[in-house]
Amino acid sequence: MSGKEETVLEVAGLRKLYGKKQALKDVTFSLKAGTSFGFLGPNGAGKSTTMKILTGIVKADSGHVKLFGQDITNDTDAVARFVGYVPQDITLYEKLSAYDNLVFFGEAYGVRGIDLKHRIREVLEKTGLTDRANDAVETFSGGMKRRINIAAALLHRPKLLILDEPTVGIDPQSRNHIFEMIRELNDDGVTIIYSTHYMEEVEVLCDQVAIMDQGSVKAMGPLGELLETYGRKAIYVEVAGLTELPRLPGVGKVSKEGSGWVLETAKVGEVMQQLLQAASLHRWDVKQLEVVRPSLENVFLTVTGTALRD
Repeated sequence: MSGKEETVLEVAGLRKLYGKKQALKDVTFSLKAGTSFGFLGPNGAGKSTTMKILTGIVKADSGHVKLFGQDITNDTDAVARFVGYVPQDITLYEKLSAYDNLVFFGEAYGVRGIDLKHRIREVLEKTGLTDRANDAVETFSGGMKRRINIAAALLHRPKLLILDEPTVGIDPQSRNHIFEMIRELNDDGVTIIYSTHYMEEVEVLCDQVAIMDQGSVKAMGPLGELLETYGRKAIYVEVAGLTELPRLPGVGKVSKEGSGWVLETAKVGEVMQQLLQAASLHRWDVKQLEVVRPSLENVFLTVTGTALRD
């Protein structure tokens, strides 16, 4: 991750209506250089609309977007220079080869001549598709098409890469390759915005997270802070032959899980000590006793009041 403190992106008060449906409601956030920022939410939450406004494809009804301090709400030239965009829908010419697709998109980004040839060679290597450069895209798997789509967005060396649901419907090999590419780009200082409804992707790729639902950002911050603030604090205990746990001070909800119990508590240390004392007093055969790691799934449930749905 980059250690820079430069602000790459400032988004303030974005609103968007489609007919009577309010797709976005006062979406506001900012990003520092080198951040890997996850937009997490179900389909229809407003993630794609936000991405399209950031890239100038869709105009917001109100609000402002600044890129490196420059207002791009009505000026998309800066977007073309600094931003690489990987849309949710694959945008490639199926009959053309991967190489010819990259020539087309490179020239659209203003990259030409020797520099374009050099960049095509680099992005094909980065995406692991050098050996398929001259094959028609229509012969590619869904995952390979995604990788070429990402390659096209990298040709002009963007400082900000926006990926909208880039792993939907792809094979595990391509998914892992995309993950590795994103990590490498982020390590090289590229700021990442990664939109997804897969929690595990956010957990492995992103250091900052915005939870989005029904057009609004419900919570936002470093992943660790969100887990600490909104995640369930609990202990799991499993005791051989025990059919019922005694009531313990400081414990809220107790639920059976597998062969043991999950005890929700804000006083993890105190309750853990009580369990150890009870185990010693009653000579329990404790099979498992551990602090439950807060999950992003539980954070989402706490923040939105509902489980993450497709």
